[in-house]
Amino acid sequence: MQTDIATIYRSAWAFALACPLLFIIPVMIELAQHVVEWRAGMYDGIAGAKAAEGDMLRLQFGFAKTLALLLPGYWFTRYILFDFDARRAARIEWPAIGLWLILFALNGLQQWWALFGPSLTGLMGLSGPAAQWTGYALVLLGSIAGIYFTAWTVAWALGNAAIGPIRSIRIMAGSFWRTVLLILAGVLPLMIVHYALSFGAIVAPTIIDGPLLLLDALVVGLLALTMAGSNAVAARHAAAVKGEDLRPDPAQAPMI
Repeated sequence: MQTDIATIYRSAWAFALACPLLFIIPVMIELAQHVVEWRAGMYDGIAGAKAAEGDMLRLQFGFAKTLALLLPGYWFTRYILFDFDARRAARIEWPAIGLWLILFALNGLQQWWALFGPSLTGLMGLSGPAAQWTGYALVLLGSIAGIYFTAWTVAWALGNAAIGPIRSIRIMAGSFWRTVLLILAGVLPLMIVHYALSFGAIVAPTIIDGPLLLLDALVVGLLALTMAGSNAVAARHAAAVKGEDLRPDPAQAPMI
């Protein structure tokens, strides 16, 4: 476990240095969102933060950020599973890119619905405590499904269409809690730093808001990698336990 956690963070730093343009995508979107937030008065104190929380432009950039966080995942997943070969990872290969774009679109739709779509519990005609607890249950079920679909999402980024949702469940069975711990280890530390820097910019003197928000954007860029890396390393381990290979048949020639 410790080796896998170290791999996630070491690989993230190495990839950021080897492929800086891919690393910078979520960084720039996060910076753009900070500019929108700053103009809305979010960093003018607690009252300003509460007033700007529901700003529509801020929410739109928040949606753009969720997409930007997903983008480096295609390349970074390939970087880890193709033995840290930056040149191979940076290629746009078929069918890998097509398969990954399907998952990207599904993720994007889910994120859009969460931010702007109607409440599922409302569509079900629920209200009050029933709606609240049903909402919690849906989130829990979605999170559990996400763990079991990890091998599927990783394999498709590699171009292996043979591993779908059902086979992914079989691969991940037995590695559920290990995967949960890996994801927490790869996401939680940087998430804490991210929120600490954001809150620091709200309460700190205005003169240091810029440096804090710039550092926060860099942390978000690294977080985009560790999120994808956690899934990649977890799926690799689960597949190895089951004697599976997430990578496509070597006979399949990549197309650039």
